[in-house]
Amino acid sequence: MSVPIQPFHHLDTLWMQVAGTLCNLSCTHCFVTSGPGVTRHAMLTRAQVAARVAEAVAMGVKEIYFTGGEPFLNPEMDAILSDTLLLAPCTVLSNGTLFTTRRVQALGDLARRSRFSLELRVSLDGDDESAHDAIRGAGAYRRALDGLRALEAAGLLPIVTFTQLEAGDPLAFRERVFARLKAEGLARPRVKVLPMFLMGREAERTRGYRERETLALLPGEAFDSHRLQCGSCRAVTSQGVFVCPLLVDEPAARMGETLAQSAGGFLLAHGACHTCWVTGMTCANG
Repeated sequence: MSVPIQPFHHLDTLWMQVAGTLCNLSCTHCFVTSGPGVTRHAMLTRAQVAARVAEAVAMGVKEIYFTGGEPFLNPEMDAILSDTLLLAPCTVLSNGTLFTTRRVQALGDLARRSRFSLELRVSLDGDDESAHDAIRGAGAYRRALDGLRALEAAGLLPIVTFTQLEAGDPLAFRERVFARLKAEGLARPRVKVLPMFLMGREAERTRGYRERETLALLPGEAFDSHRLQCGSCRAVTSQGVFVCPLLVDEPAARMGETLAQSAGGFLLAHGACHTCWVTGMTCANG
């Protein structure tokens, strides 16, 4: 049996690693090993973002996602959002600890006047405060909850993405964390549950991928080229265009310098491809 090749169908989703690998936290499960002073991938400038977004719009992109690192460490983030929301819906992925009163007000104002929709996604981990802070640092949970309440009060209704740290029924886990957000005072929680990816710091915290965790064991007739997000997304970093936001540190996942150069097939040989396949995972909001 051979590893399947994922064809590129079209560009629905563009990911921009706008903060590079710079973050104010050093989460112990971070698959891109971001943190304070980590500049392995540099921040993207407003001009760099504008150039790639213009190329993506010409290719029919439907959504733009901004990630990092922590996007709100980029000093041009407000201007980048203002530019991009003229052209496409945008989502910003954040750890939730930098939502000052001024920033929340500015985001609310921007969302109300923009042509396209603005979504905010905030990451939480595990079943409770202690589990979250064990991953992200003391006090991170409370700061993130304060940010979530402020965003909701501003009418922004953030999406809360949870990683399930322990094995168990994902539907039961989703119900528990939904109830927890309600108990924390969020009136209308929006929840997305994400699997763990055994790479970056998570490979050190628990384990890396095993030899059997591969799509090489998938019978050829079982492969559906429309199942994985990499058939319709690309990720931009300061180092070029990669097949997806998970694999920005994999040399084999670099597809080119421009989006036009990235429109080829990709060999699904990484363990993360196996995780996406078996979980039905997408990094997007759906």
